[in-house]
Amino acid sequence: MLREIRPAIVLLLVFTAITGLAYPLAMTGIAGAVFPAQAQGSLIEKDGKVLGSVLIGQEFKEDKYFHGRPSATLAPDPNDSTKTVSAPYNAANSGGSNLGPTSKALADRLKEDVDRLKAENPNAAVPADLVTTSASGLDPDISPEAAEFQVPRVAKARNMPEDQLKQLVASSTQGRWLGLLGESRVNVLALNLALDRASAK
Repeated sequence: MLREIRPAIVLLLVFTAITGLAYPLAMTGIAGAVFPAQAQGSLIEKDGKVLGSVLIGQEFKEDKYFHGRPSATLAPDPNDSTKTVSAPYNAANSGGSNLGPTSKALADRLKEDVDRLKAENPNAAVPADLVTTSASGLDPDISPEAAEFQVPRVAKARNMPEDQLKQLVASSTQGRWLGLLGESRVNVLALNLALDRASAK
């Protein structure tokens, strides 16, 4: 019986070593050598301090900054572990809200957000990505239209000309990959860092 079981045990150990150790270590090493920034999380640093990642959104609440998409991620309630509380851009609990098109809570939240944004910029249509959450809740990008919609608010808060901010949005806009795939987008953290640099000048 041992003679029949021994090859199965040997194969199990060999394939565990290959697929569980050697392959992941080799891929990690290759990724670190070929794509060092991406392998380290695509982090954005300023003066040696990590400010965030290009891949994960952050919540900006101040009027002087561009805001990202709403995030529906949650975290455990510190006062009651059986409940959850809103925790925007919580990478440990990535996910959407699971509220459907017939949800009154979703409809009320959308109406409130649209009304607030229309008060900010009554002359423009509210872009959908400023009031809808992404499936992951971590989306770091917004559409160029969503960034341009916020220009009047940011210009007023920073006492900057709107044309200068529109140029900043245009220079921060990334096009489709290879000109074909995806949509044009603006990374909110990168745009806000460029905004801080422009304001400092």
